[in-house]
Amino acid sequence: KLTADMELAITRNIGTVDRVLRIIIGCTLIAFALLAKDTPYSYLGWIGVIPVVTAFVSVCPLYSLMGIKTN
Repeated sequence: KLTADMELAITRNIGTVDRVLRIIIGCTLIAFALLAKDTPYSYLGWIGVIPVVTAFVSVCPLYSLMGIKTN
């Protein structure tokens, strides 16, 4: 059992509009990675996984470090 000292508090810091934009941008980048296989920079599209994951968990570690909340 976790004590109060051991518990990690993860607060949501991404709002609805931010989440929708992250999903759109992330899916667009992933689609680029999948559809532009023959281009030398298609692997960069896999960066789109990051905004999609942060949108689904509603937590952005970078926002936490900078003290930003959009919710």
